Amino acid sequence: MSQQPGANQPSRYQRSFSGMVGAMLVTLLVVLAFVGWRALFRPDIENEPEPIDWQESVSLAEEAGLRVVHPEQLPEGWIATTVDLRAGDIPRWGLGVLTDEGDYIGIRQEDSSIEELVRTYIDKDYVDGEPAQVDSDVADTWETWSDAGGDHGYSTEVDDDAVLVYGSAPVEDIEAYLGMLTR
Repeated sequence: MSQQPGANQPSRYQRSFSGMVGAMLVTLLVVLAFVGWRALFRPDIENEPEPIDWQESVSLAEEAGLRVVHPEQLPEGWIATTVDLRAGDIPRWGLGVLTDEGDYIGIRQEDSSIEELVRTYIDKDYVDGEPAQVDSDVADTWETWSDAGGDHGYSTEVDDDAVLVYGSAPVEDIEAYLGMLTR
């Protein structure tokens, strides 16, 4: 039997730079067409925060013997979005709310130093300000804190706990919130 030349050799095709660029462009166009098609038929996703029942956590804390700092009620349009309640050897309390303008205000109460709370929840490069006089059931004089990003905080000590009220909300909103706090 006679073999034809090249019968057992794999076929070769010519590779060129322009062929590779062309293949990449076709692939890119297919990906872009797919992304565009998905964007056209994708439903609009509303990312509204879900309000939570923060009063239930306050009741649970009281049943556990913890006296947590909390607002008597939230102003119209404000919603609570997060609660952090831990009992045990190192109890702590946290409540996060959004104002009617969508600005954040949080409360942290735990057995630690105020500076530690400020570093954790405001900024490690915080600036301490002048004490503020804001009447509330919790305290009348509050230490103030801020950072370069526009966050503000107010702190006091209640029994053996450090209490920090902080957030991105305007100072007027945070101070109004301080006036609503009770134990």
